[in-house]
Amino acid sequence: MERSKQKQVNENENENEADSAINGHFDGRVKMPGWSAGGAAGTPSTVPSSSVMESWREERTRSLEDNEMSLPSIAAAYTTILRGLGEDPQRQGLLKTPWRAATAMQFFTKGYQEKIIDVLNDAIFDEDHDEMVIVKDIDMFSMCEHHLVPIFGRVHIGYLPNKRVLGLSKLARIVEIYSRRLQVQERLTKQIAVAITEALQPAGVGVVIEATHMCMVMRGVQKMNSKTVTSTMLGVFREDPKTRDEFLTLIRS
Repeated sequence: MERSKQKQVNENENENEADSAINGHFDGRVKMPGWSAGGAAGTPSTVPSSSVMESWREERTRSLEDNEMSLPSIAAAYTTILRGLGEDPQRQGLLKTPWRAATAMQFFTKGYQEKIIDVLNDAIFDEDHDEMVIVKDIDMFSMCEHHLVPIFGRVHIGYLPNKRVLGLSKLARIVEIYSRRLQVQERLTKQIAVAITEALQPAGVGVVIEATHMCMVMRGVQKMNSKTVTSTMLGVFREDPKTRDEFLTLIRS
């Protein structure tokens, strides 16, 4: 009896995890036709609640005022790091390094102080277009959340409109907002896809990221030419092999 109760508790916990935030700011998953949390194609679709679909408008975790207030403490932390590395923070070359490093880190993570709605609010247009839209080779710079070293590469985005299109430059802005945070590439890929899904409710979305991780190049295995490729396919990009193949072919051309 105790084992069955514990099994039910574990199953409930797993269900809660399945509904946890993909983008870190809403309490449900967007489920496109043919897509499920388990990743199997052809599963029954569910219509996202309006609260889920609109919640991308709510998210911002840092302000410019926060930057000003936290800058001295971040700079002080870099001073401590320099000492811990055996350096003298008072020598000429390092006098302003803590402040430079602190402001640089705030810039590298400026995605925390930006909202998707600020970018997309006036750039979604009603348009009777139902053919694939692709923007490829979007430069991406991010920070590995495990080692605080750079990740850089290219992002390819495609979507199949459902009577609504997005200004093309805004796809690059979505990449910028989510990449300028502490990240892992797998999560970044899905965040971009889900943000586009929430904003446009298209028939499908595909996102592919090719990136170099300096935590693999500069340390650890030190493989200079290694690249990591991740993809997220939602809607018809996941359930229809022809649509997916067309997208993958076009981004490689």
